[in-house]
Amino acid sequence: MIPDFQTLMLPVLRLAAEGEASISSATEILSDQFSLTPIERDTLLPSGKLKVIRSRIHWAKAYLKQAGLVEPTKRGHFRITDRGRTVLQNPPTRIDIAFLDQFQEFREFKARGKQTEGHDAAPQSQTDPSASPEDVLTGAYQQITDAFIAELIDRLLGGTPAFFEKAIVELLLAMGYGGSTEEAGRAIGKAGDDGVDGVIDQDPLGVDQIYIQAKRYNAGNTVGPAAIREFYGALSMKKAQKGIFVTTSGFTKSALDTASQIGGRIVLIDGQQLGRLMVRYNVGCRDKYTLHVKDFDEDFFD
Repeated sequence: MIPDFQTLMLPVLRLAAEGEASISSATEILSDQFSLTPIERDTLLPSGKLKVIRSRIHWAKAYLKQAGLVEPTKRGHFRITDRGRTVLQNPPTRIDIAFLDQFQEFREFKARGKQTEGHDAAPQSQTDPSASPEDVLTGAYQQITDAFIAELIDRLLGGTPAFFEKAIVELLLAMGYGGSTEEAGRAIGKAGDDGVDGVIDQDPLGVDQIYIQAKRYNAGNTVGPAAIREFYGALSMKKAQKGIFVTTSGFTKSALDTASQIGGRIVLIDGQQLGRLMVRYNVGCRDKYTLHVKDFDEDFFD
């Protein structure tokens, strides 16, 4: 029988302790370890595009990463962290979601999964008797999206500053800033331009421009009010009316207050909002598969 993703968490962590691992290698090794039959090894998800065992290993790794037990190294590869090694010094009989709950980072990850742009998500537990099938489906979709956004931000953090600035420009163009002009947006690059990382021309002549500040910070390194004031000063020097400040982390309350006091000239986008926007506008991602949920055609039956 193909093990569920929680059963795979401890084996995946032990595999990472042996050296840098990959999803592909883990799939082969753990398939042997659990003595999967050829049919089980080749069993596909309903989408018909991904093997079940590979998908479950991926999710085991993703949850371990959210708890800080493993960390990504390069595309499709990961390794154990110091915290992960500490866990294995006195290993539990099983690692599952309940075990991971002891780590603050994982609890914060779960909390994010219960919110969808400020609204409560549908029940996510398949064992919740009050949850309808559509509630379960919606909750599962939100969990997948939240985990994907977390990894998407990790990818941005793992790139170069120039790549990050270019990604932000591409996102804003995808959102419709700059109109239909092909070269409306550009990252300014290493040299910078008086505290500005990118610019988007709202008209063909570049008379109306939006300036961008992009900070590629880890989650605990939030943006303070000083950075907002510096960006405001850069906008004033250029006589610009609009600015967008983007970070992979977040903003302190003082930073939010400072932006509000400025009077709406600067829009702030934190890591969670950045991830949601990239998913919404398909920047750095693409549709994996589509599930069609059917409803009755009442006109047909009338």
